[in-house]
Amino acid sequence: MDNAYVVVVVATSSKQEAETIAQTLLEAKLVACVNIVGPVFSRFHWAEKIDHAEEHIMLMKTKADLFEAVSEKVKALHSYKVPEVIALPVMCGSREYLAWIDTVLR
Repeated sequence: MDNAYVVVVVATSSKQEAETIAQTLLEAKLVACVNIVGPVFSRFHWAEKIDHAEEHIMLMKTKADLFEAVSEKVKALHSYKVPEVIALPVMCGSREYLAWIDTVLR
């Protein structure tokens, strides 16, 4: 199996924001599936201090060659000045699941 598949991780300020981003990306066929997890409690460096927030985490399954389009769409819809948009490679996956991703994406 190749590394053509990725899981894109995005943290959002609310469940509603995550749902809006998910729906937009699904309708555009940029992602095949989105899991929304939360709330989670995040601690991070921001504006030269340690801050915290309650967030929702999105786990989006897509292909590596769609990452830039996914990232641009997320940034356009996201409320954060610098949203987390990172891709983790899928090292292995069931052939059936990866084939399903292929059938769903543009």
